[in-house]
Amino acid sequence: MSNHYYSQKPDTAHDFEEWSFELKGKTFHFVTDSGVFSRDTVDYGSRVLIDAFTWEELPEGTILDLGCGYGPIGLSIAYASGRQVEMVDVNERALDLAQRNAQRNQIDTVDIHASYIYDSLNQTQYAAIISNPPIRAGKQVVHQILTDSYPLLKTGGTLTIVIQKKQGAPSAQKKMQETFGNAEIIKKDKGYYIIQSVKE
Repeated sequence: MSNHYYSQKPDTAHDFEEWSFELKGKTFHFVTDSGVFSRDTVDYGSRVLIDAFTWEELPEGTILDLGCGYGPIGLSIAYASGRQVEMVDVNERALDLAQRNAQRNQIDTVDIHASYIYDSLNQTQYAAIISNPPIRAGKQVVHQILTDSYPLLKTGGTLTIVIQKKQGAPSAQKKMQETFGNAEIIKKDKGYYIIQSVKE
C-alpha cells in the first residue's frame, strides 16, 4: 500500500491546498497535497519542535531536517537561524511541495532532496539534526534515525526530535540516552515531548 506519507510514491489523486501559517514571526504560505503528512495545517508536534529548537550555541554548519515533509520545520528554521538547512524525505510528492514552498516563501538557504533516512546525504557532519520522525514507519525506523545520527553530528551538535508520549517517547529517550550518554526532555506540550541529545 503506497498511499502512506512515508512511502516513496503516494498513489492518491492530487488534491492541492493552499494556506498560510505563522512560524518564527514570519507568515509562511504553504501548498500541500494528498499523500503528505498533516496537509491541512502545520501539525502540533512540528510547531512545538520549531518553538523549542535553538541554534545559537550550536557549532558552525548545516542543520539537517530529516523527514521534512512539505517543509514547515526546515523552512522556518532556515528563515529564523540564517543557516543552511538540508531537508530530506523519502516521499517524492512531499519533496516537490517542499521545493515549491521554499520558492514561494523566498527561502534559498535550503537543499531539498530525496534520502531514505541517512542514505543519500550531501554532507558528512551536521551542526544539528531535527526530526518529527515517521512514527507509522515503525519503531525500528525511528530508532535507526536516533542511533545513526550520532556519527553525523559535529562535537557539540544536537539531535532534537518530537514524539508523543503514547507513541514511544520513553523508549526513544532511552535509545538516545544509550547512544549519546544524555537525552533531555526540553519541552512537554499536550503529550508531545521534545527530546534532545548533545554529542559531547
